[in-house]
Amino acid sequence: MSRSQARRCHSLVVRVPGPVDAAGLRQRLCAGAAEARLGTGELRLWEENLPFGAADPAAAHRRRRESERPLHTSALPLRAVLLRYADGDADLVLVARHELTIGDDPFTFERAGTPTGAATGRRPALEWGLGTPADAGRTGEVTVPLPAGLRAGPALLRGAVALVLARYGTGAPVDETRRTADYLAEWESTGTEGPPALTGSGVGVRVERAKPGERRLPSLAPELPAELHFTLYDGGRASGLLRHDLGELTPVVAERFAGHVAHVAAQLAAAPQQPLDAVELLTPQETEAVLRLGISPATDTTTAGRTVHGLFADVVRRQPDAVALTAGDTRLTYAELDAMAERAAAGLHALGVAPGSMVGVALERDADLVATLLGVLKAGCAYVPMDLRYPEERLRYTVENAGITVVVGGVDAAFPPADGVRVVTPDELRALGEGTGPVAPAQDPAAPAYVIYTSGSTGRPKGVVVPHRNVGALLDATREDFALGTGDVWTLFHSSAFDFSVWEIWGCLLTGGRLVVVDHWVTRDTELFYDLLVAERVTVLSQTPSAFAQVIEADRRRREPLAVRLVVFGGEPLDVRMLAPWFARHPHTGCRLVNMFGITETTVHVTAHTVTPADVEVAGRRVGRALPGWTLSVRDPRGRLLPVGAAGEICVGGAGVADRYLGLPGLTAERFVEDPYGGGRVYRSGDRGRLRPDGGLDHLGRLDSQVKVRGHRIELDEIRNVLLGHPAVSAAAAVLNHEVPADPATARIDAYAALREGTSTADVLAHARGVLPAYMVPASLTALPAIPLTINGKVDTAALPAPAATGQEERTEPGGAPADEHDPRAAQILKLWGHALNTEVTEKDNFFELGGNSLLVIRVLREMRELGLPKVTTQDFYRNSTAGRFIALVRESQG
Repeated sequence: MSRSQARRCHSLVVRVPGPVDAAGLRQRLCAGAAEARLGTGELRLWEENLPFGAADPAAAHRRRRESERPLHTSALPLRAVLLRYADGDADLVLVARHELTIGDDPFTFERAGTPTGAATGRRPALEWGLGTPADAGRTGEVTVPLPAGLRAGPALLRGAVALVLARYGTGAPVDETRRTADYLAEWESTGTEGPPALTGSGVGVRVERAKPGERRLPSLAPELPAELHFTLYDGGRASGLLRHDLGELTPVVAERFAGHVAHVAAQLAAAPQQPLDAVELLTPQETEAVLRLGISPATDTTTAGRTVHGLFADVVRRQPDAVALTAGDTRLTYAELDAMAERAAAGLHALGVAPGSMVGVALERDADLVATLLGVLKAGCAYVPMDLRYPEERLRYTVENAGITVVVGGVDAAFPPADGVRVVTPDELRALGEGTGPVAPAQDPAAPAYVIYTSGSTGRPKGVVVPHRNVGALLDATREDFALGTGDVWTLFHSSAFDFSVWEIWGCLLTGGRLVVVDHWVTRDTELFYDLLVAERVTVLSQTPSAFAQVIEADRRRREPLAVRLVVFGGEPLDVRMLAPWFARHPHTGCRLVNMFGITETTVHVTAHTVTPADVEVAGRRVGRALPGWTLSVRDPRGRLLPVGAAGEICVGGAGVADRYLGLPGLTAERFVEDPYGGGRVYRSGDRGRLRPDGGLDHLGRLDSQVKVRGHRIELDEIRNVLLGHPAVSAAAAVLNHEVPADPATARIDAYAALREGTSTADVLAHARGVLPAYMVPASLTALPAIPLTINGKVDTAALPAPAATGQEERTEPGGAPADEHDPRAAQILKLWGHALNTEVTEKDNFFELGGNSLLVIRVLREMRELGLPKVTTQDFYRNSTAGRFIALVRESQG
């Protein structure tokens, strides 16, 4: 029978004490049917004799099955079945379509004017239900365990459900500063239907009065994902039943939800003078169980109690002649890399840099970078990596904020001068350390190892201070599970200013692997990078999903065998559906794909989930259980623990929690808090998630204005504050958009500003480029008379207009000669650019000023190859990013 037919029917079960007069019952049924003009010719009372008593569990199962069996569309609108039990009692089961109402007297019926009860429109979602889509249409049933002595009425029961749903983060919010009595009084005044507090929650509530032994179902199949049916009996006794669609609400979560309703109802009834915020959602036993669910015990090793350079020294002693690092033509053994780092450490001491100091490192990805980072650690200092492609103002701020006096910078890329700061090259640093003897490095695992700066909502980046012991704990947590060892070849693909590099460098070198340093321009050319993966026989690859999407595309075209056995995703949410082409060529048993949720403040990674083709089918958001030594919990805005399924703020504790934000005690106290449930400090991540019954985590996005774009963590408020720093900007906003929904390559930041008269958007964007790194500069800036606000004074993003196309005033002149407007090659390239950027492009336009990014560069170059156009390197693209110059470059390549 279809589910739609079940929704068109309702039922009533009435206990008939023995001795049972079946003939009398049939006579009364026919009389009621005749009164309702049903026609009694086909009405009959079906009888079934059962070999057990009315109180037997088998009887309950039979009653339920019969009362939930719908009518055929062509049948009479009523079916009556008498279930006779061995002890002489019986149950009368009546099933009717909604066009027929069964009265309080089960033998009186009334035709409704129109069929009622069937669900109409789109059903609200039940985000916290964690149901199984394959079970959609099947009905589950859970008893609400109301206390035996509870005197319940409609107001108490409906109020309890509304408060539980508010704590779950769905339904209407509740002012929890009120007294319980005042809260319930509002529910008393709303009558039997109740206020619209449950609207849109996906949960229905029905409260009815009944005689002992009666059981009414307003619909044989739930019209909503979950429906609570409360029955009130004489004397104040109440019973409750939760019926739910198994496709949307799993039995484990359903049972806990029903328990929460009962627990809250008992507290509301017992203490009418207490404030609502004193009501506990979870029992002490469930609180302990949920906390335990988010804990992964630490592995039994001593790595976490060591320094990074101490652990590296262990590897050097074990395999001094093994190759530690490959960077272009450079190959260094572990002993050679150790010696370079020793000289760098001695050079820092020669410069008077004291242990515990912060040392800036502003180098391209090469062998010098890795040796310098290790040298800083050997000197007892913490390294502060800086990307030379960041604006000078941002680099100066980092140096000043960290109190840096020495920066190790490259020869070709000059570091901006700063007062009191000495800039030395790696060669100069090592020369200073020649002949000074080995440095005796400090071995304090609690000392800072590095400080990485992340986007900050105040308009300035914030430095995250991470101690040595956290890095060791990360290796402890992953080494055995990922089978990391001396046979592995890793890539250093990411900027040292991005915390993914911590995992790549030390994950490799502290487990004895070989680190392949990937040149900046190779990371931006997927074909070259794929060649490198093949040539170097890379086995461990760390990628943002956006970058790996390009690898999948290259892999689809190429046939060279890859040696990759482990791919670690991080930096941004993973849409598992993108992995289908990869699984088509690479069995998941041969190459393991691991989705890892992580935060700089919790040492790169927090969870791990191995992705399989089954995950691709369900398109879930799983990021897995906490790593060994880490803890996970989900909290509400007041910091209270939430149950399995309910969405809230992800809080992370355990071995990975960083020390602090550098120089920001207020923000540190706000985000790094003592756990009221015990267990030390936890970091309030600002990420939204929910815990699953198996302890795994679903990542559901952000709670604030932070976004992830191509692996970069961006505070939209930082962009807004930078725009407000322009003297002609009176108000501003920044939003994340996608040219193509769910396509990470088309992610872009669009900004809006209220400008004083005479100010151009080009001037404001130039100001932003001088402060923000390239990945944070808005792709567009739209001038508005005023920024629209909600009634709460926040930016009303729904009221913002579509981003303005880049104006001519923001476009740069090409450096080369313009192409002939009738040149078919020029028209072809302009069309390619326009398609990628979703806008009309002229020869005067700059690819990046129109919103282009590294992923779109790769896409354009790939499409050029497919069209048979000359090959252009990514480096040449960046150097000729104006359409006119790019067209001239292609002409020259054609000879």
